[in-house]
Amino acid sequence: MDNKLFIGSISWNVTDEQLRDLFAAYGEVTEAIIIKDKFSGRSKGFGFVTFANEEDAAKAVEGLNETELDGRKIFVSVARPKNDER
Repeated sequence: MDNKLFIGSISWNVTDEQLRDLFAAYGEVTEAIIIKDKFSGRSKGFGFVTFANEEDAAKAVEGLNETELDGRKIFVSVARPKNDER
């Protein structure tokens, strides 16, 4: 499952829709979500984007990693499972 990407260092002003629009330039996005604090509702500064296929996800990593979004440099990589220890 290399079609789910982790996006870090997202500006707190960016919405799910803006994230989806940015990544849609690389292929069919099935989900784009910014993770929010469950109490305040404020962005935690990271999110996930899932593509319909791995090839488009790989193109997005190549094209968008370390680019600027809303004044901040974002970091894009293939998401690892939550219990994956490195």
